[in-house]
Amino acid sequence: MGKLIASVGKVLEEKGYPGLTIANISKAAGVDRKLISLYFGSLDKLVETYIRGKDYWLSATVNAVEYFGNSPEVGSRGFLESLLLNQFEDFLTNTEMQKILAWQICEESTLMSEMSQEREKMSALFFAFADKELQGKDLDLRAVVTILVAGIYYIVLHSAHTKSTVCEIDISTPEGLDRIKTSIKNILGWAYNSVEQPVA
Repeated sequence: MGKLIASVGKVLEEKGYPGLTIANISKAAGVDRKLISLYFGSLDKLVETYIRGKDYWLSATVNAVEYFGNSPEVGSRGFLESLLLNQFEDFLTNTEMQKILAWQICEESTLMSEMSQEREKMSALFFAFADKELQGKDLDLRAVVTILVAGIYYIVLHSAHTKSTVCEIDISTPEGLDRIKTSIKNILGWAYNSVEQPVA
């Protein structure tokens, strides 16, 4: 099972998402193709198992829900900042997840649609905690986080595929990386401060 799961990543890296076939995966794993059906039931279930192990947000959201469930008084800002910065670091180095995301947004796929819907359901659990904290305050946290997550995805994919800068920032350098991280913190700070301080 381990060989088959690992081989999904190997094939994805070498051939991209069109190469995720039973023949290619079983060949990369060096095992009989029948084992995919025996262990996972189908190719889609095998790929799903692989993605679940690589998807940052699926595991991060579970951890967030558990964290807030045990510490209901802890504010969401610091935790959200940590989630986004860690996502940036993870996605920057996780070339397999980069290919998965490119697959997700460029090709219509039932599997990718289902995985995205599951992420949405899990993120809703986190936002439920933030909603209690921000109740009555004029802050659309979901929209702010959407822009930040989308920005992280785009700048990493742009850098990985074009090897060029975005708005003259090169995230392949420590300086560029720090500028983006600092701005993520600043944007969250501006958003939260906008509802914590009275408007002049």
